[in-house]
Amino acid sequence: MILEVIFLVLGLVLLVVGSDLLLRSSIDLSLKYNVSKLVIGLTIVSFATSAPELLISISSVLKNSSDIAISNVIGSNIANIGLVFSIALLFVTINIKKENIKYDFPWLIIVSLLFIWFLQDSQIDRFEGVVFTSVLVLFIIFSFKVRANESEDLDDLSTSNMSLSKIFIYLALSSILLYSGSELFVESSIFFANYFGVSERVIGLTMVAIGTSLPELATTLVAINKKELDISIGNIIGSNIFNILAVIGITSIIRTLSIKSSEILSFDIYVMFAFSAVLGVFFFFPRKYKMYSIHGLFLLSAFLLYYFTLL
Repeated sequence: MILEVIFLVLGLVLLVVGSDLLLRSSIDLSLKYNVSKLVIGLTIVSFATSAPELLISISSVLKNSSDIAISNVIGSNIANIGLVFSIALLFVTINIKKENIKYDFPWLIIVSLLFIWFLQDSQIDRFEGVVFTSVLVLFIIFSFKVRANESEDLDDLSTSNMSLSKIFIYLALSSILLYSGSELFVESSIFFANYFGVSERVIGLTMVAIGTSLPELATTLVAINKKELDISIGNIIGSNIFNILAVIGITSIIRTLSIKSSEILSFDIYVMFAFSAVLGVFFFFPRKYKMYSIHGLFLLSAFLLYYFTLL
């Protein structure tokens, strides 16, 4: 039991460190080849921050634990809004960029509805995975076009001073850390599910989902300190879109995701959509383009209530 706890924590640490190392080395490599900051922000950063969810989902489905793979994404999307973003709102009032509402939020709703539709037959097959990844490409192209004149979110990036050989060493190391971390984390999660007699669905929605949301939480806390919360909602919306399109898409191409727990289809997926929909309402109420601590308190309370239903 103690050894499994150590493996669980170690796996999570390896995932977080590996994700951060992948992000930094990928950005350095892109800058070496003069890739624009916009492309870095829309692709590399998004993929790197979704790496823990992706590796855990792939590892889970290969171990015939599809419920962990699916509930990991659903739970992570819920936690990003109900936990990470709500905590940010408790500290500061956030000004919402109009671009987040005009461009990103409609994509989140459409992608979430597509996810619900595909899950109606209790599985996500390879064809649907291809559809998700194709939509992901369209989303990136669309985002690139509508943000062709935007680059302020990555203005702190300059040319890379890291040697090419060092970059590739870091990339290889990050891959090893991510793979090892996902294996340890998934194996430990399955152990605890069996040990405590809870379903893989509950483990995926709680332990795994919160674990993979820690990088977003850390980033948000740093943003609070730097008073840069105006871009945090965009990052969270983008992360939730990538979780569905990239994580579910790529994982289901590798192997069909077959759902065992009926609660995922009848309850959890709709809770995920409800959090996204409520977020859209809060964009305009009580004041347009501003969100306050009362919003954060509501989201956090709803999140805790949802977790209470899982007990």
